[in-house]
Amino acid sequence: MRLGIIGLPQAGKTTIFNALTGGDEPVGAAIGRMEVNTAVIDVPDQRVDDLSAMFNPKKTIYAKVNYADVAGLGGAQDKGEISGQLLNQLTQMDGFIEVVRCFESTMVPHVHGSVDPQRDIEQMDTEFLLNDQIMVERKLERLADERKKGAGRDKGLIEREITLFERLQAYLAEGKPLRDMALTDEEEKIISGFGFLSRKPLMILLNLSDGQPQPEINYAHQRSSTLSLQGKLEMELGQLSQEDALMFMAEYGIEELGLNRMIRASYELLGLLSFFTVGEDEVRAWTVRKGALAPEAAGEIHTDLEKGFIRAEVITYDDLMACGSMAEGRAKGKLRLEGKQYPVQDGDIISVRFSA
Repeated sequence: MRLGIIGLPQAGKTTIFNALTGGDEPVGAAIGRMEVNTAVIDVPDQRVDDLSAMFNPKKTIYAKVNYADVAGLGGAQDKGEISGQLLNQLTQMDGFIEVVRCFESTMVPHVHGSVDPQRDIEQMDTEFLLNDQIMVERKLERLADERKKGAGRDKGLIEREITLFERLQAYLAEGKPLRDMALTDEEEKIISGFGFLSRKPLMILLNLSDGQPQPEINYAHQRSSTLSLQGKLEMELGQLSQEDALMFMAEYGIEELGLNRMIRASYELLGLLSFFTVGEDEVRAWTVRKGALAPEAAGEIHTDLEKGFIRAEVITYDDLMACGSMAEGRAKGKLRLEGKQYPVQDGDIISVRFSA
């Protein structure tokens, strides 16, 4: 799970990255060149805290999200096609957080001379659409050559791929991101290796100045979301000790960091959910895609558990909290056995029965 933090120069990408990590990467240091900084961040989850308090384990482990601060997009370059090195980084991402500048600053001029969030969002979309169009056109050229030669792969498969990529081409020509396009499972499999940029989930993160109201943004696309936070304030809080940060938040009536909402929202953006394993040694949040069946979840814990899966003993977080203990949950019939076709639910606490 890797999310790329992208945006125009001086939008505040590195400010957000520093807020996430509590670091002090130089802001604006990578203008004009490709650069990537990465960090693995815990997903804040009160349920993990509650389970840890109940079981008092030796270790408590949260779900993780991998963030990459990607410099080198947009701005003054406007050269059309994204460079090969940068494109290679972007196609490897599972999704994007697009930092959009909403704050005014005479000290940090906007790359286009004025602050216009809607314009900046549309520019980034255009860059992604253009690069996807180039990839589709090149694939169609290769398929046409393959059809002409008449050897190698199944002709029916080649024709289906040509039909699919012509549909993709027409869709992109209308200025629509591919994440809005309905595809069959077979079509998804065909394009899975291409890393189309406009197909990836996208969060629009509006970077506000302190106290600035959220501007109205029009971005109604599938697998997309919009969130706002005060980037500079979040970075300053992230660089404080936990005690000092809590004192500051209490003084100014801040109940929760906007950053925590962003982390949880980005986790959900990728179509993921958390299930838990508990015990005296470890309380842990595990990550699995929404819709995953119990054996797949077991495989996240260990491949041997998936191979030898027999049953999963399951109780929901809410039921366990209400019962107060696993023993009481069993006595009240809240602990149940589920088979191979059980779709894991967010918040499930699971113990796997398996054959070695």
